[in-house]
Amino acid sequence: MRKYLFALMSLLLVAAIGLTGCGGGADLGAEDNPIVWAFVPSGETQTVVTGAEEISALLTEETGLYFDVLVTTEYAGAVEAMCADPAEAQMGSLNTFSYILANERCGVETELVAVRYGSPTYNGQIIANVDSGIQSLEDLEGATFCRPDPLSTSGWIIPMLTMRAAGIDTASDIEVVDAGSHDAVVAAVYSGDCDAGATFVDARGNIEEDSPDVMEVVQVIETTADIPNDGVQFIPGMDEELKSQIVDALVAISETEEGKEALDTAYSWAGLEEHGDDFYDPFRQVLEASGMSIQDLQE
Repeated sequence: MRKYLFALMSLLLVAAIGLTGCGGGADLGAEDNPIVWAFVPSGETQTVVTGAEEISALLTEETGLYFDVLVTTEYAGAVEAMCADPAEAQMGSLNTFSYILANERCGVETELVAVRYGSPTYNGQIIANVDSGIQSLEDLEGATFCRPDPLSTSGWIIPMLTMRAAGIDTASDIEVVDAGSHDAVVAAVYSGDCDAGATFVDARGNIEEDSPDVMEVVQVIETTADIPNDGVQFIPGMDEELKSQIVDALVAISETEEGKEALDTAYSWAGLEEHGDDFYDPFRQVLEASGMSIQDLQE
């Protein structure tokens, strides 16, 4: 009897091992179990996809790991993908506010911060069409105001706090329109579909090829305080060795001409610096000083 029980247990064990080796049990980063990298749609979606796929291909060459690119339709989608249980994305490139939100919600941790124009911080800007009559923040009352996304740090969160400090009630004094991206905000203000809007500095350049006079038609009426850049983040519990391998590879790639071109295509990144969660504390302090919470800003 014992002989038969032993034989049956052996068969069950072999079957279990066989199932584990078929697809779902493959190690994370294997070709049939790629690491999913979530990107927010801060620019034109196809451009972000192209750059992200180029970076992923370079990462595969550097590490032997495989990656799937996920460019979400809205900023919140990338947070949801990383905070799902189980996670639908293991790493992300979240904007500042989305990172703060994901960190608070499920413990997502930053490892790399992007460098643009030689700095790991950037600024938002409030823009207006020159024919709108808007010259200052106080003139925004009654305006149609374009934003990229409700969770965009430079395109809404910081500009919104800036407008509130100037006495503009962003819930009632302006008509808010979600344009979908920073480029779309500039285009809408340029065409007059929106009187004003907010983007990162200086998103106007992204449509300059198609609209050569954009710098004259769309004026900057306010520049915000410094904001930590976006970067590369990982879900909690990610294997430390795997994470280090990816981080080291990304830093190495960012120093090559091919890598710089791919980073620039995806998100206008000029490089990457290693920073931890405390790099974002100044932004948290801005929120605290405003008297608003992360939950308030999601409403």
